[in-house]
Amino acid sequence: MKKQYSLFVGRWQNFHKGHEWLFSQRLKLGKNIWVAIRDVAPDEKNPKTAQEVLEELSQTPFFVENQDRVLLSIIPDIESFNYGRGVGYEVIQHVPDEQTANISGTQIRAGKMDREGNVIDNEKD
Repeated sequence: MKKQYSLFVGRWQNFHKGHEWLFSQRLKLGKNIWVAIRDVAPDEKNPKTAQEVLEELSQTPFFVENQDRVLLSIIPDIESFNYGRGVGYEVIQHVPDEQTANISGTQIRAGKMDREGNVIDNEKD
């Protein structure tokens, strides 16, 4: 039997604890995951190319530790996700706790938060 994967589509800039929590929801159930990196044009919100994100993720301890159950790839940018009835798979939403939900890649890139979701106080007394 061929492997099946739970698909996660995103930009994943910067990879953080919230992303790790999300992927772990399927991994802890013994599922394989496919992390698809949208090939978006670099801009202020997306400072890295999809190739840079792929290289960064592939070297992240989380992905190294789970490499036998994770597929990483770049996909074209998408504008919507569509499906018909009886397609043979589920659409699953994972709702994190408030602390995890508040982790922001934008805040991490701005140096205002670390990947664990801790606010960084850059002001000196």
